[in-house]
Amino acid sequence: LLILSTAKAFTPSLPASHRTSSQLAAEITLDGETIRGPITPLGNFVLVATKDSLSATSGGILLPDESKKKSNEGEVIAAGPGKLHPHTGVRIHNPVKEGMSVLYGEFSGVSMVYNDEQVQMIRDDDVMMFYTGVQMSKENVMPCRDYVLVKIEEQKLETSSGIVVAQSVTKDQVPCEGVVFKVGEGRMGSNGEFTSSPCKVGDTVKFKDYAGNEVKIQGEFYSLTRMVDILCVIDE
Repeated sequence: LLILSTAKAFTPSLPASHRTSSQLAAEITLDGETIRGPITPLGNFVLVATKDSLSATSGGILLPDESKKKSNEGEVIAAGPGKLHPHTGVRIHNPVKEGMSVLYGEFSGVSMVYNDEQVQMIRDDDVMMFYTGVQMSKENVMPCRDYVLVKIEEQKLETSSGIVVAQSVTKDQVPCEGVVFKVGEGRMGSNGEFTSSPCKVGDTVKFKDYAGNEVKIQGEFYSLTRMVDILCVIDE
């Protein structure tokens, strides 16, 4: 990876007896090898320390979120300034900064061990949502760029004619309708300007099947969906 080209230049290792205590304390490692300085992401790369998603019980005990097979949430250790558009040369700024927590695609990026800590090198395009604070909440989360956070409505188990549908029939159906809870700043064009979202907070929308990314916030289910995957606004 080009982003590691300056950081992964290794210096000759000194015998432990020749290294001072300050050298040992300042030693930086990448995948078990000593490197000569901290990693500095370039372009739109983001270095993220992965963390377990925790949820609190009524008694205040923190438990891992059972809905996630693999941690795709983490804290930003370092971030590049953003990528240059290949045709216009305009800098497309990186929306996340050091110290923020981010939610990204489950299979995004490259896994590494940095200073004995599991980290992930992702792109800013992989970030779906970010927040500040220890845990995500409905108050502090913000969809990234062209993502829209949709509050999923409960599935109706009764038709308009009064026929009750068995829950086993609908259990495998993926919700694709809900109410817009928050919207990102929009989709950035080649000129560096944003195109705002076609929907606003409070709109009931329908989006493409399987286009949403389910996320659980304070016990409630939401879906993160890109602007281009929203099919229509439903008038009620």
